[in-house]
Amino acid sequence: MNWLKWLLLALAAVTLIWFFNQEKPLQVTWQHPDIGSVETIVANTRSGTVESCQRAKMSFAIGGQIEKIHVVEGELVKQGDLLMTLWQQDRLARVSEAQALIQSRIQQQKSICINAVNDKKTVKRYQRLLNQKLIAQETLDNALAKADASAAACLSAKSEVDVAKALKQTAKASLAQTELYAPFDGMVAEITGELGEFATPSPTGIVMPPAIDILTHDCHYVTAPIDEVDAGQLSVGMPVKITIDAYEQQQFSGTIQRISPYVQDYAKQARTVDVDVSFDNSTLTNVSQLLTGYSTDIAITVAKIDQTLRLPSELIVDEKYVYILDNEDVIRKKEIETGLSNWQFTQVTSGLSSQDKVISSLAISGLKDGQVAIAEQESAQAN
Repeated sequence: MNWLKWLLLALAAVTLIWFFNQEKPLQVTWQHPDIGSVETIVANTRSGTVESCQRAKMSFAIGGQIEKIHVVEGELVKQGDLLMTLWQQDRLARVSEAQALIQSRIQQQKSICINAVNDKKTVKRYQRLLNQKLIAQETLDNALAKADASAAACLSAKSEVDVAKALKQTAKASLAQTELYAPFDGMVAEITGELGEFATPSPTGIVMPPAIDILTHDCHYVTAPIDEVDAGQLSVGMPVKITIDAYEQQQFSGTIQRISPYVQDYAKQARTVDVDVSFDNSTLTNVSQLLTGYSTDIAITVAKIDQTLRLPSELIVDEKYVYILDNEDVIRKKEIETGLSNWQFTQVTSGLSSQDKVISSLAISGLKDGQVAIAEQESAQAN
């Protein structure tokens, strides 16, 4: 009987080994491919920036003492408004001097030209007297010479007036170097310097802070770098989705307005092409204030197809395979063909139908072709 006991123990051991070596069904989740839109998207490589449509960092062309600051930071100004003035009494005196010189030259011109007119009349009188043989030819010749000289003097006097006016323009141009005017409608962003301080212009090759920084507060655009590999797909007018870190819950729409005609080549950085994107103003209605310098990201829609069979991109293995669950609850690896794709969705052009059960739990251990599975639940489909 001992042999029977050992036989039963051996059978039990074999049974246990067989049981524990059997592959247990995997618990998986799955979902059907759905119908929707798929876009091919190009995104920026580094953070983009919100820029003002116009911005001027203004400095004086000459050095001088700040005499008056006519605006404050944050003030809205109109084009042509005076912003800052240097000490200018000497230049104002030169303008007044030039104006006085003009008046003097005008009076001199009047005097000389009156004499020229009179000399011309004298020539006519002498001509009549000569015809009557009451004077000699020499007298008429002298009168003619004097009239010509007077006419030339009159023209010279007119030129002297023009010279005086030019001197006044020069004096005014010199005066203008002591004044800063708003080049466009905008907001004063920053003022450098205080009353009585000395404003210094920037020497060549040395960057100095601007006296006044002015920018548009109600007109902005986004500039962002795009990898040179993707730049060839872009064209002006393409639609863009914009996200701003300061408004992370909102998405803005825009359009490509400009593509840089050259590639930026920075040391130790990828070569990129700058793209300027204008905002669709209708998407800015809920923004209290868009500030220049905000960091942004852009997604440019290069191509789009609607009402197509699609899958979440993360369910596709090696860009051409998916795992599906057949009618016998066995996992099968299936090859598919894809079309447009982005980080969220990929278009399926062949190899699947909307009724196929595509495995969505790809991260589980033991997932392979031919593995028996238990469908735990259908995972939620992304919008």
